Amino acid sequence: MFKETVRNLLDNALNERNDLFLIDFEILPDNTIRVVLDGDNGVLVEDCIFVSRAIEHNLDREEQDFSLEVTSSGATSPLVLPRQYKRHVGRNLEVKTNDGEKLEGELTEVNDESVLLKWKTREPKPVGKGKITVTKEANISFEDIKEAKVKIKF
Repeated sequence: MFKETVRNLLDNALNERNDLFLIDFEILPDNTIRVVLDGDNGVLVEDCIFVSRAIEHNLDREEQDFSLEVTSSGATSPLVLPRQYKRHVGRNLEVKTNDGEKLEGELTEVNDESVLLKWKTREPKPVGKGKITVTKEANISFEDIKEAKVKIKF
């Protein structure tokens, strides 16, 4: 009952803010409510406050004691929803596929089924000695992605 009430309040808040979406939601045995958000344009502290208030102000602590944590998906958190990829076009991603392959490259395209990564690599010349730089690309369907993380460069 408590979880349903919280989930309905959360859904109502996210319906008001179509730019925000849910990454994770859980209620721990000690009634700690954990909500992890992401957004099409990122998540600001104000966005977390909006969702927190939408939940907290509609629950009665006399009826059910709880604590509430509303956070954004971190910069090093894996991307879990196709919707998250769109705002990372132009950034480098590290992708691990279900068959164990590990690719790293610039995310250049995202559609409903897949992502396109491009990267440069050095390969032996077709004729003669030495190496040349070539551009490689891989189209990876979302169902083949085991884990994807944005690689932050400093």
